[in-house]
Amino acid sequence: MPDKKNLLRRLRSTFTSQIIILGFALIVVVGALLLMLPISSVSRTATPFYDSLFTSVSATCVTGLTVLDTATHWSVFGQAVILVLIQIGGMGVVTIALAVMRLSGKKIGLFQRSTMQESISAPQVGGIIRMTGFILVTSAVIELTGAVMLCPVFIRDYGAARGIWFSVFHSVSAFCNAGFDLIGGSLTSYEANAYVNAVVMLLIIVGGISFMTWDDIRHHKFDLRKYSLQSKIILVTSLLLTLLPALFFFFAEYAKEPGGVRVLHSLFQSVTARTAGFNTADLSAMSEPGKILMIALMLTGGSPGSTAGGMKTTTVAVLFLAAISVFRRRDDVEGFRRRIPENAVRNAGAILFMYLTLFLTSAAAICLIDGYPLLTCMFETGSAVGTVGVTLGITAALSAPSRLILMILMFLGRVGVLTLIYAALPSGANTESRLPQEKISIG
Repeated sequence: MPDKKNLLRRLRSTFTSQIIILGFALIVVVGALLLMLPISSVSRTATPFYDSLFTSVSATCVTGLTVLDTATHWSVFGQAVILVLIQIGGMGVVTIALAVMRLSGKKIGLFQRSTMQESISAPQVGGIIRMTGFILVTSAVIELTGAVMLCPVFIRDYGAARGIWFSVFHSVSAFCNAGFDLIGGSLTSYEANAYVNAVVMLLIIVGGISFMTWDDIRHHKFDLRKYSLQSKIILVTSLLLTLLPALFFFFAEYAKEPGGVRVLHSLFQSVTARTAGFNTADLSAMSEPGKILMIALMLTGGSPGSTAGGMKTTTVAVLFLAAISVFRRRDDVEGFRRRIPENAVRNAGAILFMYLTLFLTSAAAICLIDGYPLLTCMFETGSAVGTVGVTLGITAALSAPSRLILMILMFLGRVGVLTLIYAALPSGANTESRLPQEKISIG
């Protein structure tokens, strides 16, 4: 009986993964068809399907890599389509579908709840409908607040109508960690504007932290002892991954910049590298160590159950804690006086292996196909698989095969590598019998 229950649970997980992947794929195709329409472009001519598909994948996977300038090629209708795709991609297809079901009065069964649990990386099915409502309300409030805060600057610079539209678009794009902009050149024209930098960075950080963590903060306020282990790991890891790279950028990359701009550049590049996609400085001018650090941050990404992509902060934290346990010769992996399950450590190792494999092999392939320097190709593939969107400026010039590689990486980075594997591979039941054990040397 336990084996049968275990098998059913695995089969349900496989089917759930397939639903998530098919949902994202359907949204991508519909988005590409809408962007092909003449009304979607400023010139009122049909956009080639391949370019529309790339834009739709990038928007739905909240990446921000583009082959066509969002500000000049797409009409307001096309920009609105991109914004909707960003919103769906950031919230998740399943979250949006459940919201529609709730509004229509349809009953939400166990399967839908289980799918939602898988989609947002929730620890349990119980309370998942309440969490869905919390995600939708929280997202709407934060995005509206961000838009209102950006309005004074954008209305001043672009007039009332365009200023309001720019404020809404960039607020949603920042919160969903998408990185699409309507200004041209991302936010480089606001590199010295502390107010715009602060608002966008806050939206990126808030969007990149798990909704479950925000739920913890809402219920327990500043009583950190009551937070879940996952929330503690997310908050500490996110803080370290913001401050430590910022210090490196401050002393190594932007030492020649004026004081205020130096601080803003250092903080912004540290924050945006973890899946946001905006930039306030010329990234192609960075040193090679700076670019490598950016790649590491892009691969890490945000937190599970957030709008961000990448391997996730918890994956990196668990692997770090596993290394610490080896150094200390401990059998268990521990954090915050709690033992971390062995399957979490195995999953973290598998995710790291898959991301590094995809990232490196794809970079090598693009290097061979288009002849760009390997580090430049690594930067683009890291940006794609981490669903970041920052670029060294080669994406639009890549050949069709290289663009296809980036599209595949963006899609895998958003739905999750393990989700794809669970959807593709059949599930088998664990059995009581185990193979003989034999030791091998490691290291």
